[in-house]
Amino acid sequence: MNFPRPGDYIDIHNHDSKHAEGVFILNNLMAHEGILPEYQSGIIHSLGIHPWFLTENHHDILLGFVKHYAPGNSISAIGEAGFDKLKGPEMKLQHRTFAEQAALSEELEKPLVIHCVRAWDELMSAHKELKPKMPWLVHGFRGKKELAMQLISKNTYISFWFDFIVRPEASVLVRSIPIDRIFLETDGSGADIKEIYRKVAADLGMTTDTLKNHIIKNFKELFKGKPL
Repeated sequence: MNFPRPGDYIDIHNHDSKHAEGVFILNNLMAHEGILPEYQSGIIHSLGIHPWFLTENHHDILLGFVKHYAPGNSISAIGEAGFDKLKGPEMKLQHRTFAEQAALSEELEKPLVIHCVRAWDELMSAHKELKPKMPWLVHGFRGKKELAMQLISKNTYISFWFDFIVRPEASVLVRSIPIDRIFLETDGSGADIKEIYRKVAADLGMTTDTLKNHIIKNFKELFKGKPL
């Protein structure tokens, strides 16, 4: 059983994760890699089809892999799934594959982790069409307040891009978003999640421990308080 302990830092999106004392990690597995999760204390896993590695020829294989392994107890979330206008196949295939993963999220009652680059209209349209009941988590966010609030209004959580959030200009955005909707991440960058927490806590005028408590509460809401 894996669940954050009081006082843990939560890194809500990472890759190739290793156990780190005092840090609880949602590690992303991508279907094209064909890697199965191994139990490690303090680490849970998401599994999905990233749009960068999606092709028409491999769609069925990738989707079959996700559908086979996602129901297992070793997978806690679906994704990262999403849309990317800079690097990915034609949008019709991206939309189809996103919808299939969103449906799996609903069926398994596991939250959906989202990658979105310059395709916010497509994401909003998908939400309107699919009407999900499970929460969505947009990772790597570095957009405007207005976009963030649009997403939040649709039962979506926001995880800030690790490099953006430590910049001075990010402070205003952080303060303008409800704290019960935010997460922090390193996304396989090697960045120090503790330093990211310290910067964001300072922006919010609170202690790091207080910020930890807020984000642990958000985590419990995202996963409906279920042991993982």
